[in-house]
Amino acid sequence: MTDAVLLTGFAPFAGECVNPSERIVAELDGTTIAGCRVVGAVLPVAFAATRRGIEDLLDLHSPRLVLAIGQAGGRAALSLERVAINLVDARIADETGTQPIDESVVADAPAAYFPRLPLKAMRARLQELGIPAELSLSAGTFVCNQAFFALMHRLATHHPGIRGGFIHVPWLPEQAAAHPGEPSMALETMVDGVRAAIDCALTTDRDLHVAGGTTH
Repeated sequence: MTDAVLLTGFAPFAGECVNPSERIVAELDGTTIAGCRVVGAVLPVAFAATRRGIEDLLDLHSPRLVLAIGQAGGRAALSLERVAINLVDARIADETGTQPIDESVVADAPAAYFPRLPLKAMRARLQELGIPAELSLSAGTFVCNQAFFALMHRLATHHPGIRGGFIHVPWLPEQAAAHPGEPSMALETMVDGVRAAIDCALTTDRDLHVAGGTTH
């Protein structure tokens, strides 16, 4: 295991000219957080290539921590994902035209994985900085969730000493301008938030014991 943090984002998709996760990766790639060097990588929004890319990057870098990030248009906060599910049910096709429906991410794998990250402490850290943050119980059923599940499965089966997780980020203001009434977040705020989330994950051994669930 190396003193590196693997940070992955996605290329633009669904007709967008930009993806905030790609921009965040570009900003943080090569920086140092809590003594660890950030190694950035951008994945295509394509089911087959994304799973292979995640596996290859883990084997290549053997990082201390992996944080995958993706775009969630319509959300107003950094969403710390709590569960990856073994399901692909694509409402739209990926960038190769592939649209799986009701398929497993990994055959004969568990139904779900929970990341071993201090998500409640990470949320608290972001909120202390004035950055909107929330816990999320759904990463969707598109390529983001597929990447999240593929990551967690690879860690469980090949790299049990490495921790990882997924954060969804809102649209950038220039994207939201094409979606009237939808929320957005400045790139600088998202970069600061992801940086703080990584720092908290690297330096926090025990998560906060506070309520974070929902009633519906």
